[in-house]
Amino acid sequence: MKRDIQDHLRAVARIARWEVSRSAGTIDRRTAVLGLVALLLAGSVAGAGVLTGGVEIDRGIYRVGVAPENPYYEPVAASSALDPRPPDARALENGDIDLLVAGDTFYAADSQKGRAALSTTRSVVQRYNDGLMLREENRTAAFPVVVTLRYLDRSTPLTSGGDAGGATGGAGTGGGGEGSSGGGDDSDATGGTDEGTAGGDGSAAGGSGSPSDDGRLRVPEVGGANPLSSGSTGSPAAIQPPFPFASLVLAFAFLVPMNFVVQAYGSTMLNERINRRGELLLVAPVSPGDIVAGKTLPYFGLMVGLTSLIAVGVGGGALSVAAVLPVALTFLAATFVGAMFARSFKELTFVTVAASVFLTSYAFVPAIFANVTPIALISPLTLVVRDLQPAGVVGLGEYVFSTGPFYLCSGVLFLLGAGVYREEDMFTQRPVPLKFLDALDARISRPRDVAVLSALSIPFVFVAELLAIAVLFALPVEATVPVLLLLVAVVEEFAKSVHVYAAFEKSRFERAAGTALRVGALSGLGFFVGEKFTAVAQAVALPELVLGQATLAPSGVGAFSGIGVLSAVGLFLAPLVLHVVTAGLTALGASRDGRSYAASFVVAVLLHTAYNLTVVNALG
Repeated sequence: MKRDIQDHLRAVARIARWEVSRSAGTIDRRTAVLGLVALLLAGSVAGAGVLTGGVEIDRGIYRVGVAPENPYYEPVAASSALDPRPPDARALENGDIDLLVAGDTFYAADSQKGRAALSTTRSVVQRYNDGLMLREENRTAAFPVVVTLRYLDRSTPLTSGGDAGGATGGAGTGGGGEGSSGGGDDSDATGGTDEGTAGGDGSAAGGSGSPSDDGRLRVPEVGGANPLSSGSTGSPAAIQPPFPFASLVLAFAFLVPMNFVVQAYGSTMLNERINRRGELLLVAPVSPGDIVAGKTLPYFGLMVGLTSLIAVGVGGGALSVAAVLPVALTFLAATFVGAMFARSFKELTFVTVAASVFLTSYAFVPAIFANVTPIALISPLTLVVRDLQPAGVVGLGEYVFSTGPFYLCSGVLFLLGAGVYREEDMFTQRPVPLKFLDALDARISRPRDVAVLSALSIPFVFVAELLAIAVLFALPVEATVPVLLLLVAVVEEFAKSVHVYAAFEKSRFERAAGTALRVGALSGLGFFVGEKFTAVAQAVALPELVLGQATLAPSGVGAFSGIGVLSAVGLFLAPLVLHVVTAGLTALGASRDGRSYAASFVVAVLLHTAYNLTVVNALG
């Protein structure tokens, strides 16, 4: 009897309700109370630490001799790193103090600590003076020069700024930003920007300001300090290069709660395989897809709720939630596959931790380069950072580039896991690598399925190559390009051949040279068609980077500019020939045994690397 979509939805909802009631029933009242108390204690400790300034490991590290009537005494006493002492020249000579302030003159001890004390004192005095200026009612008089930075791509031409407040602001060249400055007096009360107007919100002058008029929540400030900002006051002397602290905080704020949810999700999925507990659902009139969807839905809903709360807490909107949800979906998918492959809770913990480390690294490392658009957009967290910025704009192509691999990877992972959600695979105890081969083999019933699996491997290949680009981006190009090309060859050859090896190991195909060559050709063809998905990288100008071009040019993406028609056609078809040849080579090895497959794999990687080097050198 054929079931319609409504029957499937009702089955999924029924299983989801059962999963919620079962999971809630495992937590007794005592455990819930203890958990609530632990959360309250943790929140109280964290809140007290924030309100009191936190733990200061450098408190009183520098001893400064300064008299109470000296104007420098107040900033020294207000600093946690400086310890005011009575001014005494002998104490400086004996090493009892590190710095002596006599009038307006500073005498530092002839030591590394003395020089560090002098540098710290200068910074403290500068911040103290900025604080005094911030308390002035006339911000324009306090900060007659206001600098606005806008970070641009290195290749973007800088144009001269327009007239602002009667002064012309030129295009700044430092730090890749565009600066504008302007002056004003009490009569017109205008600074370099509209925000510098006296009586306004004072945000350009570095004041605390007021919430913007768009009604959006902003990152909360504790004690006047924004934890996601660099603490700039608006003074030109306070300009500092951007530091990816916001990316670090956001990575942990969004990703850490996911780890707790996936631990519970992995446990409930593995429980289905222990003592054949999942056999009742397998014999029920529902499909494996309905079972997986129903058991996953409550945990995905919990992740949606947590992500929404965190987004509101950091001042994000719908874009922040939409950017993080595919990451949550991939966490669940990887955990589901791990639960289907693991033989015990100990093995499941190892698999989930490995997946968590990889996904966290993938989300965090590219976000470090928040001002290098093609690299930063590899991570969906960059979209969250942009959403937190008042003028942050994200295009559809950028969103697809950042989140598309996660959506596709999660779908393929759920597909592989559902393939072994059957009695003959769920209740067998086999090592994780063999279960992985079983999952691949479950999706192969005829030769053309090999081409489909090769195409479905493209999201994982794309993710691995993007992570390699992000990791190697900051290193010298001369050393990283060959390493990157080798990594690309290893990843792509593995993706084209591992399912072919699984099929031959399960005797899906006849172990003959002709069959192996035909299967290898289909695998290469499927991979060639699927890798055209990487053309989405052109939406964020990734091929314009050296490493981006080295990664994508051998596959024919973004490499047709400035060459003739025949050369373009040849470059377009060359990857097809390469993939068919190398996939056929590994298929021949896989049709014999594991050692032959390993040897043919090494030869295919070397051949692929040589091709990549040739193409990259030819394109310059």
